[in-house]
Amino acid sequence: MDRAEDMSRRRLLATAAGAAAVAAVAATAATTATASPAGAAPAARRRPRRADRLVDNRFWTSRKDWSSGTASGTRPVPKGRPGVEIATPAGTSDYTDPHTGKATTWEYARWTGPAHRCAVPATEVIASWNARTPTGTWIQVELEATYSDGATSPWYVLGRWNSGDDRQQPQAAVIRRTSVDDQSDGRTTVWTDTLSVDDTASGLRVVSYRLRLTLYRKPGTALTPTVWRLGAMASDVPDRFTVPASEPGLAKELTVPRYSQDIHKGQYPEYDNGGEAWCSPTSSQMILEYWGRKPTADDLAWVDPDFADPQVCHAARFTYDYQYGGCGNWPFNAAYAATYKDMQAVVTRLGSLTDLETLIRAGIPAITSQSFLKEELTGAGYGTAGHLMTVIGFTESGDVIANDPASPNNPAVRRVYKRREWENIWLRTKRKNAQGTVVSGTGGVCYLYFPVHPTKEQVSALLAVGVR
Repeated sequence: MDRAEDMSRRRLLATAAGAAAVAAVAATAATTATASPAGAAPAARRRPRRADRLVDNRFWTSRKDWSSGTASGTRPVPKGRPGVEIATPAGTSDYTDPHTGKATTWEYARWTGPAHRCAVPATEVIASWNARTPTGTWIQVELEATYSDGATSPWYVLGRWNSGDDRQQPQAAVIRRTSVDDQSDGRTTVWTDTLSVDDTASGLRVVSYRLRLTLYRKPGTALTPTVWRLGAMASDVPDRFTVPASEPGLAKELTVPRYSQDIHKGQYPEYDNGGEAWCSPTSSQMILEYWGRKPTADDLAWVDPDFADPQVCHAARFTYDYQYGGCGNWPFNAAYAATYKDMQAVVTRLGSLTDLETLIRAGIPAITSQSFLKEELTGAGYGTAGHLMTVIGFTESGDVIANDPASPNNPAVRRVYKRREWENIWLRTKRKNAQGTVVSGTGGVCYLYFPVHPTKEQVSALLAVGVR
């Protein structure tokens, strides 16, 4: 499980008017789910018009992209995979790591992207990135939002990230990966890795944003981080307790390794103690190994040899967010996946199981985030305030085949879940918890990991769900 209910993605509506609006949305969604015009195609299978889309993805990946914006000490990578790196530092900056107390001076360079106008005026924005950070380097990702009322947000920090940690080389110049709490301007708030509009009922939306990337290195060295992909997913998924039913359109199952998070219970308390806290890295490791990537024996030498599946322990360690205190930071998982050779990864939202079928058809499994009561997902045997699992296919009847890491052992990881139940717990944005309190759902969040050089079919499938 990846999220506690007190770390909600969306603030609950605080007023009676807001609560009434949520109820109205739920009633409308329930009606839509059971009725459609005669002869019309199922709603989830129609490609929405641009104006109707709920999600807008924009990623900077090409040489043209990295040549845009404003460079202060950075340059596009001169050859090979397009990216951005330090050319000549713009200056130095002092940073005191809040998790170690260690104060260090760093050289830095900065790239500020051009303003991107959202195709979807958004209530939430989630950034993600793919980078390499040699020991002695790290990166910071920030976002500045422009609102529908014309105001502009401060520069919000959406992640301070590197691929290593200070436990590898205690004397090395290294920071601890971290999100940043307590960022708000009264209009929006950063919740770990997500920028959210505080009061969606007000009509306020994020209409455009800029991303700022700062690359840091140990002074006096020629080291540089390299960032190959940087972007964000902006979305305005309506508040809803139920979603329209989709029609089955694919029967296919991908062969994905099965790993249980439960067998790691109690392992490595410094990385949130294994077990139910490790659903995200366990899912990430399953997908990486599907693509033929895994840690080396040297990478795993630190893991207790008595522990099974040491690569899961490794994934937990290197996705851990020291501020959040867990391994469930969505962009940190994507960034970890992209540290493997010729891999790239994004955090996005999908709109239906039809979108997932499109990806599975092309051979791309997906990691999805959902929350539910025990009785809402037949066969799960548990309830959760937030959990990641891996969708690997669909049965002949359209039910979802998932590698669910919340299983007692590896063979038990493969599950078949009822289509209608599963799509609702994944796509809704509102639900009631065991106490009857209205809390948030994730609204179709998923991680997509895929090679730097995907097949033509995979490129088409990614484009179909808005990822390039």
